[in-house]
Amino acid sequence: MLSAVTGLSRHHSEESLRALLLSRAERRADGCLVVRGYGSRRGVHQKIAGRAWAHVAAFVVFVGDYDPALDVDHLCGVQDCIEPTHLRQVTRAENCRDRRRAPQCRNGHDREVDPATGRYRRVCRACNRDAQRRWREREAAEVARARAAYGRT
Repeated sequence: MLSAVTGLSRHHSEESLRALLLSRAERRADGCLVVRGYGSRRGVHQKIAGRAWAHVAAFVVFVGDYDPALDVDHLCGVQDCIEPTHLRQVTRAENCRDRRRAPQCRNGHDREVDPATGRYRRVCRACNRDAQRRWREREAAEVARARAAYGRT
């Protein structure tokens, strides 16, 4: 069964992998069992035991009946959660359909709803406006440097 997991180190048995996952995990107040993988970032999918995704390895070890053709989805929405009751296998299409855009962008601006689709816009207009302003300032500074190099002002 462990051989079906892509990237999993072949040196692990189910018992050793279960012990590794539980030693690197901590229980949160909301019931999630959050794993600390190799990276320092939190809130994202974690890799563990080679190059395997921790939530996939947890599904194989704790739940069993793993089908490599299906994706492992988090019911709780916490990407680094390995709680067996929060994991399920779904098709790729269903996994993509379940993804929801946050009502705020990563910079905290409220997203606008696209009237054509009724969903949040992919690009935050405030962030896009700021990025374009920064780009125009960089371009203007580069043109000014080039003009100064040729003696023009």
